[in-house]
Amino acid sequence: MKIDIHTHIIPQHLPDFKNQFGYGGFISLHHHKPCCARMMIDDRFFREIEDNCWSAEVRMKDCDHHHVDMQVLSTIPVLFNYWAKGVDALETSKFLNDHIAGIVKQYPDRFIGLGTLPMQAPPLAIKELERCMKDLGMAGIQIGSHVDGWNLNAPELFPIFQAAEELGAAIFVHPWEMLGSDKMPQYWLPWLVGMPAETSRAICSLIFGGVFERLPKLRVAFAHGGGSFPFTIGRIEHGFKVRPDLVAVDNQVNPRNYLGKFYLDSLVHDPLMLEVLIKLFGEDKICLGTDYPFPLGELEPGKLIESMNFNSITREKLLSKNALEWLGIK
Repeated sequence: MKIDIHTHIIPQHLPDFKNQFGYGGFISLHHHKPCCARMMIDDRFFREIEDNCWSAEVRMKDCDHHHVDMQVLSTIPVLFNYWAKGVDALETSKFLNDHIAGIVKQYPDRFIGLGTLPMQAPPLAIKELERCMKDLGMAGIQIGSHVDGWNLNAPELFPIFQAAEELGAAIFVHPWEMLGSDKMPQYWLPWLVGMPAETSRAICSLIFGGVFERLPKLRVAFAHGGGSFPFTIGRIEHGFKVRPDLVAVDNQVNPRNYLGKFYLDSLVHDPLMLEVLIKLFGEDKICLGTDYPFPLGELEPGKLIESMNFNSITREKLLSKNALEWLGIK
């Protein structure tokens, strides 16, 4: 069995949020030819997407071809809209969450849903989190690696994490608005360099900010194999030891102690790196994740895991069992 925890989806048609709210910056879709659309931010081109980005039926055909049993659906991070007014971001979140919940309801044996929240307005985010879990039947939420001006250790965000723990909501952390993008516009560097750094930023913020320490039952997974964090843990730990006055300000627990306390997806594109993840975090904390349907993802879901010399128990954990544990599904 294969469960892919890292897949993105967008509704085929988006409301005209710019006209609705009276200001720009929101994504719109221009369907300029069959089975294809341009994602636009006002008049600026963002990305070209195909119908596998919105069609559940096309996705299921792809899944059948690659023997993927279930996908965990989450929105495309550019749709977080953390920069918008909180009440407006709540409206966009509701629209996206209702869309995902509708697909899960239609195909419950093929899809699991994660919601998105107006994280910049914590009271509204908590209300939408409760709706996602209690009314829409979602397994959890996807959040960004930061929330506009806040890192994930911001005290304003802690009540959201607290509510997620109480509700049993899984959290998937995905990088967005990558560090240093304006300094390295060439060579796709925001995606190749900035994204891994963003994920490490998120992990370190949750560790050093004491969020994991205060909420030990919180189930969090990070995209892209944890980004640069696993491969710089030695440096991070060393900094904690030699400059506790700068690093251990809010949490005096060694960051290495948190290895194995959260989940990572398997999207590292390299067998040696996957072996390192398993040695550092344990075979119970790595889940299949592909970043479907985007080209920087794993184009043949599960190929890396299946190509390695894992025993059947480990392979089952990586391909499906760990995902069910993280999602809280029996």
